[in-house]
Amino acid sequence: MSAKAVPTRGNLVRLARSLELARKGHDLLEQKRQVLMMELTATIAKARDLQKEVARVFEEAYAALQRANVSLGIETVDEIAHAIPEEKNFTIRLHSVMGVEIPEVDPIEPKTSPAFSFWDTSGSMDVAALAFRKVLAELARLAEVENAVYRLAVQIRRTHRRVNALEKIVIPATLSTLDSIASVLEEGEREDFVRMKIAKKSHGERGR
Repeated sequence: MSAKAVPTRGNLVRLARSLELARKGHDLLEQKRQVLMMELTATIAKARDLQKEVARVFEEAYAALQRANVSLGIETVDEIAHAIPEEKNFTIRLHSVMGVEIPEVDPIEPKTSPAFSFWDTSGSMDVAALAFRKVLAELARLAEVENAVYRLAVQIRRTHRRVNALEKIVIPATLSTLDSIASVLEEGEREDFVRMKIAKKSHGERGR
């Protein structure tokens, strides 16, 4: 029995309520953990598919780049590549899954206006530019999903720790304290009953 838990009826009632809340909290956290696990499993499967897709579009893009290098020369392609502006227009939104903020990246258009002149380039350069634009779009999707996997995994670990703390520490400790208080109170009731019997008997003998 905890040194702070004085064996009184009030503490018995208070601890019984705490135990009920702890059990309800445990059940809710366990449900949350299961939902998050299902979401994580689905997101991991999505991430694996996207990783394969990113590998494929990267392969296509590098093949297109090699053709452009052969057609225009590596130095020319390098100059054109440096003229293409850096993509900064990423829009990230958040949606909640059981309290976990999951990012969503607005889709990036796989096609965009060319940033170089058609006069000094060739069709192979156009193809390479579009191929790497597609790589960018797929990488944004992959970053979104991998970030979701990380956030879900972190929350699952935290939830699992809380479930374990309630299941293995808080609930057993509260039950033990409740049993100890109940035992002390029952012992006190028995002693009171015995004293009342003795007092009643003594009173009866004096009345004779």
